[in-house]
Amino acid sequence: MDASKATPRKAEADPLRTVTQLARELGVTARTIRFYEDKRLISPQRAGSTRVYTARDRARMILILRGKRLGFSLREIKDYLDLYDVDHSQLEQIRLLRKGVAKRLASLREQFHALEQTIAELEDVQRQAEDAFAAMEGQQRKAG
Repeated sequence: MDASKATPRKAEADPLRTVTQLARELGVTARTIRFYEDKRLISPQRAGSTRVYTARDRARMILILRGKRLGFSLREIKDYLDLYDVDHSQLEQIRLLRKGVAKRLASLREQFHALEQTIAELEDVQRQAEDAFAAMEGQQRKAG
């Protein structure tokens, strides 16, 4: 098979996408994609005056969106993505990921503990308010 026939198949398997197409695929707005482009987390190519996004851009967007959903900062996400370009063994990337995940888990566990305490306190206040209300209601019935 000659190379000229292989190229169109590659292009079919890895289509370029417009910002609208990529946004639709990922369930975000075009503005969201442009925001991450402005932050230099993705770098679309140009086809004339139109931005076009590759499978690599799509994969990076998926990682960005997942990172944001998991509570990582844009700086942390950028550091992680940048390592992929310089460390093809991915050892440093995985090391950074492990460290970031451990830090995020510790933070979430602290928040979870704080939420448990807050819920317990609110439940106690609710019980006290219900008891006080029931006592006042009982007194009004006796007086009335």
